[in-house]
Amino acid sequence: MNDTVESFAPATGGSGGRKPKTWLITGASRGFGREFAKAALRRGDHVAATARDVSTLDDLRKEHPNLLVLALDVTDADAVRDRVAEAEAHFGGLDVVVNNAGYGHFGAVEEVTDAELWAQLETNVLGPHRVVRAVLPGMRERGRGHIIQISSIAGVIAGPDLGAYNASKWALEALSEALAAEVAQFGVRVTIVEPGGYETDWAGSSSRRSQPMPVYDPVREERAARRRANVPGDPVAAAQALLEIVDAERPPLRVFFGSLFGKPVSEIARETYERRLAEWAEWEDLTARASGR
Repeated sequence: MNDTVESFAPATGGSGGRKPKTWLITGASRGFGREFAKAALRRGDHVAATARDVSTLDDLRKEHPNLLVLALDVTDADAVRDRVAEAEAHFGGLDVVVNNAGYGHFGAVEEVTDAELWAQLETNVLGPHRVVRAVLPGMRERGRGHIIQISSIAGVIAGPDLGAYNASKWALEALSEALAAEVAQFGVRVTIVEPGGYETDWAGSSSRRSQPMPVYDPVREERAARRRANVPGDPVAAAQALLEIVDAERPPLRVFFGSLFGKPVSEIARETYERRLAEWAEWEDLTARASGR
């Protein structure tokens, strides 16, 4: 991969007296990542924005002198380490790191190949893990930092035709929860953002699909009908919400964004956990007998 760098001197001022934060945002070419970068830049923060194709950020780098553009594919471990080092050297450290790079893979579990599942995990789990490992030494040394992991409601509730994506987000959530407990002692905080449906390219050209088996067509048709009825959220609003999280004195470990299929994702999660709790309660006697005591 031919990595390129476009650097600009950090801007001063423009933050209304608030000390500007320095961000690293992966997957900033479009969707959430782009809107997160724009929101931070517009309030005077400094941003290192990464993308596989840096030309997608040409307009932002012309408009914002406090932007550092870095070419990065998070599946390249050496590039992750090098790009983080460049961002830290350019800005003198990182306050907020947003692991946003990722994609959705569609396919029934039986349809998904080993290679497809590995590729999904490589980008959506190992990619953020590489970034975390690269930024933590600096954050520990400075005694502060905030890592934002962009998950999904699919990281809480698994649905048909998205098994590989569900698996990647569930893994990311487990990794991030463990991380939060480990790094709190260093003044580093972790927030897992769990969005619903948004007007991004997540289900479009950014996504991948397994070779379909006709037997699963009814599942796909039902899911497609539900997606067509969905009213997507606005990524600009999500970006403003993220600013509130990074500015919070006590940011959450987990936070829902938006809605899905006409319901707030918080309500969908609540209903799901009520069903889980009821089922666990129904089988509680068996749980006790399984202990052998």
